[in-house]
Amino acid sequence: MLITGCAGFIGSHLSDRFVDHGWRVIGLDNLMSGSRGNLARAEASGRFEFHHGDIIDPFEVSADLLVNLACTASPPRYQADPLHTLRTSVIGTLNMAELGHRLGARVVHSSTSEVYGDPEVHPQRESYRGSVNPIGPRACYDEGKRAAETVLFDYHRRHGLDIGVCRIFNTYGPRMDPFDGRVVSNFLRQALLGEPLTIYGKGQQSRSFCYVDDLIEGIWRLCHAKRGVTGPINLGNTVEMTVLELAETVRELVGRRVELVFAPLPMDDPAQRRPDIALAKSSLRWEPTVSLKDGLSRTLDYFDNLISSGRIEDYALADRLRYQKAAG
Repeated sequence: MLITGCAGFIGSHLSDRFVDHGWRVIGLDNLMSGSRGNLARAEASGRFEFHHGDIIDPFEVSADLLVNLACTASPPRYQADPLHTLRTSVIGTLNMAELGHRLGARVVHSSTSEVYGDPEVHPQRESYRGSVNPIGPRACYDEGKRAAETVLFDYHRRHGLDIGVCRIFNTYGPRMDPFDGRVVSNFLRQALLGEPLTIYGKGQQSRSFCYVDDLIEGIWRLCHAKRGVTGPINLGNTVEMTVLELAETVRELVGRRVELVFAPLPMDDPAQRRPDIALAKSSLRWEPTVSLKDGLSRTLDYFDNLISSGRIEDYALADRLRYQKAAG
């Protein structure tokens, strides 16, 4: 099988899952946002083969299952190079669809809750078509992911391509990049370093957070679903809370009353985000099982280890280099 974006947060966990079950995995990643270190366990298995490359470039492999996880989900990073973000979602997905068609392979694609934009329907169900600003700073990702779904469903209708599309909601856990700019990684890093927690807007925007092990189980089931289970299928946790409530939970877990600071709300930041997972329950027999406090505790331990070992400095340096490269 092939996993693109294999060195990322989610991709590396999925690589582990497949090699642990005896699969031979080919991984493709350009390492723009992923880390080769995330693949240590998969590579130690002897059943994983890494290829450094970009999904927007034509490539050939022999596989009966293709899983596309390429494209950074970090807002600061996908906005830093918006044209590459668009190419990754559209041209990269087109390359995966064409490869899947040639091989007769199932193509499982990671879409995103961002296709719903700033939703006018709550919770979000798969039939909702979204409220997305096509010319805003987030559009390179939001519209890119929407176009990627179009590519796959057109290939499915036109060529009979076997597809499975999941829309991933906020996910967190070990191997998150502490500088990816998302709320969980920001809060945990800041709290452990004794820095103020940065709240955008008034902190009343709501989110739901899914632990990575739960998400991987959902993707695993979609990969093995019978032909015809195309999706799109929401994968996420249905427990909703405000960003302020998340901040209080993190402060409780670290046992430290760190300060809160408030910053302007980014443009097009959604006010509400919670999935309707009725389809995942009925078609995949899937729903999350890990509580937020349990998942955050595991992630906190991971971040604490990064800080105590000094490895967080490597992430900080890599983050600066990424933005320098994106700036040209």
